[in-house]
Amino acid sequence: MNNAKVFRDKLANRQTCFGTGISLADPGVTEALAGDLDLFWIDMEHTALSLDAVRHHLMAIKGSDAAALVRVPWNDPVLIKPVLDIGADGVIVPMVQTADDVAKAVAACRYPPLGIRGFGPLRPLDYGRRNVKDVCNAADKTLVVIVQIEQAAAVENIDEILGVDGLASIAFGPNDLAASLGYPFQPQHPAVFEAIQTVTDKSRAAGVAVGISVGADLQLICKLVDMGIQWLSIGVDVTLLRRAAGELTDCVRGHIASE
Repeated sequence: MNNAKVFRDKLANRQTCFGTGISLADPGVTEALAGDLDLFWIDMEHTALSLDAVRHHLMAIKGSDAAALVRVPWNDPVLIKPVLDIGADGVIVPMVQTADDVAKAVAACRYPPLGIRGFGPLRPLDYGRRNVKDVCNAADKTLVVIVQIEQAAAVENIDEILGVDGLASIAFGPNDLAASLGYPFQPQHPAVFEAIQTVTDKSRAAGVAVGISVGADLQLICKLVDMGIQWLSIGVDVTLLRRAAGELTDCVRGHIASE
Protein backbone atom coordinates (compact mmCIF):
# COMPACT_ATOMS: atom_id res chain seq x y z
CA MET A 1 0.00 0.00 0.00
CA ASN A 2 3.00 2.33 0.29
CA ASN A 3 3.09 3.11 -3.43
CA ALA A 4 -0.63 3.85 -3.41
CA LYS A 5 -0.10 6.29 -0.55
CA VAL A 6 2.83 7.93 -2.33
CA PHE A 7 0.70 8.41 -5.44
CA ARG A 8 -2.24 9.75 -3.42
CA ASP A 9 0.09 12.20 -1.65
CA LYS A 10 1.40 13.44 -5.01
CA LEU A 11 -2.17 13.99 -6.21
CA ALA A 12 -3.12 15.77 -2.98
CA ASN A 13 -0.12 18.08 -3.42
CA ARG A 14 -1.21 18.88 -6.99
CA GLN A 15 1.95 17.34 -8.41
CA THR A 16 1.78 16.44 -12.10
CA CYS A 17 2.46 12.72 -12.46
CA PHE A 18 3.63 10.75 -15.46
CA GLY A 19 3.49 7.11 -16.42
CA THR A 20 3.02 4.80 -19.36
CA GLY A 21 0.81 1.93 -20.43
CA ILE A 22 1.96 -1.64 -20.01
CA SER A 23 0.96 -4.21 -22.63
CA LEU A 24 4.01 -6.51 -22.71
CA ALA A 25 4.25 -9.47 -20.34
CA ASP A 26 7.97 -9.10 -19.63
CA PRO A 27 8.37 -7.55 -16.12
CA GLY A 28 11.74 -6.21 -17.20
CA VAL A 29 9.79 -3.37 -18.83
CA THR A 30 8.36 -2.14 -15.53
CA GLU A 31 11.57 -2.83 -13.65
CA ALA A 32 13.54 -0.70 -16.11
CA LEU A 33 11.10 2.22 -16.07
CA ALA A 34 9.96 2.25 -12.43
CA GLY A 35 12.69 4.63 -11.32
CA ASP A 36 11.61 7.28 -13.84
CA LEU A 37 7.82 7.18 -13.59
CA ASP A 38 5.10 7.95 -11.06
CA LEU A 39 2.67 5.30 -12.27
CA PHE A 40 2.05 2.39 -14.58
CA TRP A 41 -1.24 1.84 -16.41
CA ILE A 42 -1.19 -1.97 -16.58
CA ASP A 43 -3.82 -2.88 -19.13
CA MET A 44 -5.94 -6.01 -18.87
CA GLU A 45 -8.77 -4.58 -20.99
CA HIS A 46 -7.13 -4.31 -24.41
CA THR A 47 -4.12 -6.61 -24.08
CA ALA A 48 -3.42 -10.30 -23.60
CA LEU A 49 -1.91 -9.80 -20.13
CA SER A 50 -2.81 -12.60 -17.76
CA LEU A 51 -3.25 -12.27 -14.01
CA ASP A 52 0.07 -14.04 -13.58
CA ALA A 53 1.81 -11.58 -15.91
CA VAL A 54 0.33 -8.67 -13.96
CA ARG A 55 1.62 -10.21 -10.72
CA HIS A 56 5.12 -10.32 -12.21
CA HIS A 57 4.87 -6.62 -13.08
CA LEU A 58 3.79 -5.82 -9.52
CA MET A 59 6.77 -7.73 -8.19
CA ALA A 60 9.10 -5.81 -10.52
CA ILE A 61 7.70 -2.46 -9.35
CA LYS A 62 8.17 -3.34 -5.67
CA GLY A 63 10.90 -1.21 -4.14
CA SER A 64 10.11 1.80 -6.31
CA ASP A 65 7.66 4.64 -5.68
CA ALA A 66 5.67 4.02 -8.87
CA ALA A 67 1.99 3.19 -8.43
CA ALA A 68 0.74 0.05 -10.16
CA LEU A 69 -2.71 0.89 -11.53
CA VAL A 70 -4.39 -2.03 -13.25
CA ARG A 71 -7.14 -1.42 -15.77
CA VAL A 72 -9.56 -4.31 -15.40
CA PRO A 73 -11.61 -5.51 -18.39
CA TRP A 74 -14.97 -4.51 -16.90
CA ASN A 75 -16.72 -3.18 -13.81
CA ASP A 76 -17.11 -6.59 -12.20
CA PRO A 77 -16.13 -7.55 -8.62
CA VAL A 78 -15.05 -10.95 -9.92
CA LEU A 79 -12.43 -9.26 -12.12
CA ILE A 80 -11.41 -6.63 -9.57
CA LYS A 81 -10.87 -8.89 -6.55
CA PRO A 82 -7.92 -10.98 -7.80
CA VAL A 83 -6.12 -7.89 -9.09
CA LEU A 84 -6.25 -6.36 -5.62
CA ASP A 85 -5.31 -9.63 -3.93
CA ILE A 86 -2.03 -9.79 -5.86
CA GLY A 87 -1.13 -6.29 -4.70
CA ALA A 88 -2.26 -3.68 -7.22
CA ASP A 89 -2.14 -0.14 -5.84
CA GLY A 90 -5.36 0.69 -7.59
CA VAL A 91 -7.75 -0.22 -10.34
CA ILE A 92 -8.94 1.66 -13.40
CA VAL A 93 -12.52 0.72 -14.23
CA PRO A 94 -13.61 1.37 -17.82
CA MET A 95 -16.89 2.50 -19.35
CA VAL A 96 -18.71 3.79 -16.27
CA GLN A 97 -21.79 5.85 -16.99
CA THR A 98 -23.56 6.55 -13.69
CA ALA A 99 -22.92 7.14 -10.01
CA ASP A 100 -24.28 3.65 -9.35
CA ASP A 101 -21.57 2.24 -11.61
CA VAL A 102 -18.93 4.09 -9.59
CA ALA A 103 -20.41 2.99 -6.27
CA LYS A 104 -20.24 -0.60 -7.50
CA ALA A 105 -16.55 -0.22 -8.37
CA VAL A 106 -15.74 1.35 -5.00
CA ALA A 107 -17.62 -1.39 -3.14
CA ALA A 108 -15.60 -4.05 -4.96
CA CYS A 109 -12.42 -2.45 -3.56
CA ARG A 110 -13.50 -2.23 0.08
CA TYR A 111 -13.92 -4.88 2.73
CA PRO A 112 -17.20 -5.25 4.65
CA PRO A 113 -18.94 -3.37 6.10
CA LEU A 114 -17.78 -0.61 3.71
CA GLY A 115 -17.91 -2.83 0.62
CA ILE A 116 -18.14 -6.35 -0.70
CA ARG A 117 -14.50 -7.32 -1.27
CA GLY A 118 -13.77 -10.90 -0.28
CA PHE A 119 -10.77 -11.68 1.86
CA GLY A 120 -7.58 -13.22 0.46
CA PRO A 121 -4.76 -10.65 0.03
CA LEU A 122 -1.65 -12.85 0.03
CA ARG A 123 0.95 -10.41 -1.34
CA PRO A 124 -0.43 -7.37 0.53
CA LEU A 125 -0.13 -9.39 3.75
CA ASP A 126 3.48 -10.21 2.87
CA TYR A 127 2.40 -13.84 2.96
CA GLY A 128 1.26 -13.70 6.58
CA ARG A 129 3.94 -11.45 8.06
CA ARG A 130 1.70 -8.41 8.41
CA ASN A 131 -1.27 -7.79 10.68
CA VAL A 132 -4.51 -8.67 8.89
CA LYS A 133 -6.64 -5.92 10.41
CA ASP A 134 -4.04 -3.24 9.72
CA VAL A 135 -3.63 -4.31 6.10
CA CYS A 136 -7.36 -4.41 5.42
CA ASN A 137 -8.00 -1.05 7.08
CA ALA A 138 -5.14 0.50 5.12
CA ALA A 139 -6.48 -0.97 1.88
CA ASP A 140 -9.92 0.55 2.45
CA LYS A 141 -8.34 3.99 2.91
CA THR A 142 -5.48 3.85 0.44
CA LEU A 143 -6.39 1.84 -2.65
CA VAL A 144 -6.72 4.14 -5.65
CA VAL A 145 -10.13 3.69 -7.27
CA ILE A 146 -10.24 5.28 -10.71
CA VAL A 147 -13.11 5.25 -13.19
CA GLN A 148 -12.90 6.10 -16.85
CA ILE A 149 -15.00 8.88 -18.31
CA GLU A 150 -15.35 7.70 -21.89
CA GLN A 151 -19.09 7.78 -22.48
CA ALA A 152 -21.39 10.73 -23.18
CA ALA A 153 -23.64 9.56 -20.35
CA ALA A 154 -20.74 9.81 -17.90
CA VAL A 155 -20.17 13.42 -18.93
CA GLU A 156 -23.85 14.16 -18.37
CA ASN A 157 -23.78 12.43 -14.96
CA ILE A 158 -20.43 13.80 -13.82
CA ASP A 159 -21.79 15.77 -10.85
CA GLU A 160 -23.33 12.63 -9.33
CA ILE A 161 -20.27 10.54 -10.22
CA LEU A 162 -17.93 12.94 -8.43
CA GLY A 163 -20.08 12.73 -5.31
CA VAL A 164 -19.45 9.01 -4.76
CA ASP A 165 -17.45 8.43 -1.58
CA GLY A 166 -14.24 6.51 -2.15
CA LEU A 167 -13.59 7.69 -5.70
CA ALA A 168 -9.95 8.78 -5.88
CA SER A 169 -9.68 9.89 -9.48
CA ILE A 170 -11.28 9.90 -12.89
CA ALA A 171 -9.45 9.20 -16.13
CA PHE A 172 -10.42 10.04 -19.68
CA GLY A 173 -10.48 7.54 -22.52
CA PRO A 174 -10.40 10.13 -25.32
CA ASN A 175 -10.97 7.82 -28.28
CA ASP A 176 -14.03 6.11 -26.81
CA LEU A 177 -15.30 9.44 -25.52
CA ALA A 178 -14.98 10.94 -28.99
CA ALA A 179 -16.95 8.07 -30.49
CA SER A 180 -19.65 8.31 -27.85
CA LEU A 181 -20.00 12.05 -28.45
CA GLY A 182 -20.48 11.42 -32.18
CA TYR A 183 -16.94 12.08 -33.40
CA PRO A 184 -15.36 8.66 -33.95
CA PHE A 185 -11.58 8.65 -34.51
CA GLN A 186 -11.45 12.38 -33.66
CA PRO A 187 -10.21 12.54 -30.05
CA GLN A 188 -8.97 16.11 -30.62
CA HIS A 189 -12.28 17.42 -31.94
CA PRO A 190 -13.22 20.73 -30.26
CA ALA A 191 -16.37 19.15 -28.80
CA VAL A 192 -14.27 16.43 -27.17
CA PHE A 193 -11.89 18.99 -25.69
CA GLU A 194 -14.88 20.96 -24.45
CA ALA A 195 -16.25 17.90 -22.66
CA ILE A 196 -12.84 17.12 -21.17
CA GLN A 197 -12.43 20.69 -19.93
CA THR A 198 -15.92 20.76 -18.38
CA VAL A 199 -15.39 17.47 -16.56
CA THR A 200 -11.87 18.45 -15.49
CA ASP A 201 -13.02 21.75 -14.01
CA LYS A 202 -15.81 20.06 -12.08
CA SER A 203 -13.50 17.30 -10.87
CA ARG A 204 -10.85 19.68 -9.61
CA ALA A 205 -13.52 21.74 -7.84
CA ALA A 206 -14.75 18.54 -6.17
CA GLY A 207 -11.23 17.55 -5.09
CA VAL A 208 -11.09 14.55 -7.42
CA ALA A 209 -7.88 14.12 -9.38
CA VAL A 210 -8.00 13.88 -13.18
CA GLY A 211 -5.91 11.61 -15.38
CA ILE A 212 -5.77 10.49 -18.98
CA SER A 213 -4.31 7.83 -21.23
CA VAL A 214 -2.82 9.56 -24.24
CA GLY A 215 -0.20 9.12 -26.93
CA ALA A 216 3.26 10.67 -27.03
CA ASP A 217 2.47 13.90 -28.87
CA LEU A 218 4.36 16.55 -26.87
CA GLN A 219 2.13 19.45 -27.97
CA LEU A 220 -1.01 17.53 -27.00
CA ILE A 221 0.46 16.48 -23.65
CA CYS A 222 1.32 20.08 -22.77
CA LYS A 223 -2.18 21.21 -23.79
CA LEU A 224 -3.76 18.60 -21.53
CA VAL A 225 -1.57 19.65 -18.62
CA ASP A 226 -2.62 23.27 -19.22
CA MET A 227 -6.26 22.12 -19.14
CA GLY A 228 -5.77 20.79 -15.63
CA ILE A 229 -5.05 17.10 -16.23
CA GLN A 230 -2.93 16.06 -13.25
CA TRP A 231 -1.64 12.64 -14.22
CA LEU A 232 -0.90 11.24 -17.65
CA SER A 233 -0.22 7.76 -18.93
CA ILE A 234 1.85 8.59 -22.00
CA GLY A 235 1.98 6.05 -24.80
CA VAL A 236 2.35 2.31 -24.32
CA ASP A 237 5.54 0.34 -23.75
CA VAL A 238 5.63 -1.15 -27.23
CA THR A 239 4.73 2.10 -29.05
CA LEU A 240 7.37 4.05 -27.11
CA LEU A 241 9.91 1.38 -28.02
CA ARG A 242 8.96 1.57 -31.69
CA ARG A 243 9.01 5.38 -31.62
CA ALA A 244 12.49 5.53 -30.08
CA ALA A 245 13.84 3.03 -32.60
CA GLY A 246 12.20 4.88 -35.50
CA GLU A 247 13.47 8.30 -34.46
CA LEU A 248 17.03 7.05 -34.06
CA THR A 249 17.15 5.17 -37.34
CA ASP A 250 15.51 8.07 -39.20
CA CYS A 251 18.22 10.40 -37.89
CA VAL A 252 20.98 8.06 -38.98
CA ARG A 253 19.40 7.56 -42.41
CA GLY A 254 19.15 11.33 -42.75
CA HIS A 255 22.82 11.65 -41.91
CA ILE A 256 23.75 9.00 -44.48
CA ALA A 257 21.61 10.70 -47.17
CA SER A 258 23.28 14.06 -46.51
CA GLU A 259 26.81 12.75 -47.16
